[in-house]
Amino acid sequence: MSSVTARRAKAISLIKAGLIHSQSDLVKQLKKAGFAVTQATASRDLEEIGAVRGRSSSGESVYKISNSDDESISRTMPVPSDLIISVEASGNLAVVRTPPGGAQLLASSLDHSGISEIIGTIAGDDTVLVVSRKATGGAQLAKELLAYGGIKRSGRGSK
Repeated sequence: MSSVTARRAKAISLIKAGLIHSQSDLVKQLKKAGFAVTQATASRDLEEIGAVRGRSSSGESVYKISNSDDESISRTMPVPSDLIISVEASGNLAVVRTPPGGAQLLASSLDHSGISEIIGTIAGDDTVLVVSRKATGGAQLAKELLAYGGIKRSGRGSK
């Protein structure tokens, strides 16, 4: 995953956590996360990921990414092949490894993918847990995820 992709994935997670009140907040938080950015870069990133200014429940001005924007985010962000490092299956689960900071973006992409076998996803920083509808559907789901990402084989570190 490119540094731009990783940086934008981190920005999305910071925004969803309610930590970004201004462009300068984004610059500071990204620097803490190891991304050296200018305010102009932060501004472009906010536009590309579809972030908009809004009010928090306490009335503070914050950047937000609404659920309706998730689909536009998936159009402007990398294809799943950039985010899927490996897929492993167990029972009705598939565990997908991503580059650091890529899990939430991939989970959102999968949630909107239309893959009928997916009940839901849970994302950490670099791992997505994908739950299959069938009790023993993990292996089939893993194959579908690999196909979705355009990847030929599964297992740790494969791509």
